[in-house]
Amino acid sequence: MSLVRSSLVGLLGMMLCLVTGPSPSADISLPNYPRGKGEACVEPNEAMRRDHFEYLMHHQQVSVHLGVRTKRHSLVRCVQCHAVRADNGDYLPVNAPGQFCQSCHVYTAVKIDCFGCHAAVPDALVKQ
Repeated sequence: MSLVRSSLVGLLGMMLCLVTGPSPSADISLPNYPRGKGEACVEPNEAMRRDHFEYLMHHQQVSVHLGVRTKRHSLVRCVQCHAVRADNGDYLPVNAPGQFCQSCHVYTAVKIDCFGCHAAVPDALVKQ
């Protein structure tokens, strides 16, 4: 009988922890990152947080394999909007610590590999 009783007490204890623990809808702070320069992103913020990599991968497939170049979901456009200038006027790469891409990817523990090939600062600076 003591085994049943101790199991019941343990189960009730776990249920109590679940009931009194933090609410699933508790406010979870998002990373602090620089705001983009545009009025709004090309997709709603929630969609971009959740699906931006899919947009970028689709854009890559269409651009590289089919030769169709569009701007809506291009990485170049993302960088042009989200790169910010340092106090000295130089652009900070979007994948630098504390900058747009890096701050969210560190927060979610996701490795960025886009910038091994792509520019992390706007085109105008790269071409100079």
